[in-house]
Parts: sequence; structure tokens; C-alpha cells
Amino acid sequence: MSLIIEEKDLAKFIMVGDRVLVKPKSPQTKTKSGLYLPPTVQENEKTQSGYIVKVGPGYPIPAMTDDNEPWKEQKDEVKYVPLQANVGDLAIYLAKSGFEIEFNKEKYIILPHSSILMIIRDEDLLK
Repeated sequence: MSLIIEEKDLAKFIMVGDRVLVKPKSPQTKTKSGLYLPPTVQENEKTQSGYIVKVGPGYPIPAMTDDNEPWKEQKDEVKYVPLQANVGDLAIYLAKSGFEIEFNKEKYIILPHSSILMIIRDEDLLK
């Protein structure tokens, strides 16, 4: 089941915590020998790949409080351990751990960072 979002701008999407938004690559439709694969074979693949579109802030770290210094202003600033994935990386991920959404008639997957198995980063791609 997928969720269809009727928003106009992808920049308004904010990923929460360790979540990553991935645009999946089109799956292989042929084998190396040229045989066409049915859609059920493509859907049952354990791993898939796609490009990372948005990345959440990371894993939250609890705020340290200074209880013994009452004159300090008490703030609850949340700090995060950043994620290893960056926007533009190619991610190899577990297919069953994502949640599919549809935005502007394109398919996207919301994944936890822990379901990404490998990242391929090409620095020259953005230059």
C-alpha cells in the first residue's frame, strides 16, 4: 500500500530522525541473456537501489542538563549524530523495510537509515 501526497513542492518535506527519502531506480526488466522478467520477480527482490533525495537530521542525543548550576538558562537543545548518507548518494537498501509514497506521479521510499546496506558516493557527479 502506498500513500499519495498532493503537495506541490518536495522542498517542504522534512525527514524526521534517522529517516531517508529515496527515489528508487527503475528495476531490471531483463536478465543478462535478454529474457524479460515479470513484475512479481522484480517486487520480490530482497535488495533494491535508489538515489537519496532527502536526509533526516540523524539519531537524537539526550540533552545534558546542568542541575548543579541554577543560574544557567535551562534549554532543551536536541543534538543529533549525523547520518552517513548524503543527498545524491546511490543507496542499496532492504526492500521490505521501506514505506512507499507517491508524489507528483513518481514513487519514493521512506527508509530508516539502518536498512541501507551500502552507499555509493560519486563526488564528480555533482560537479
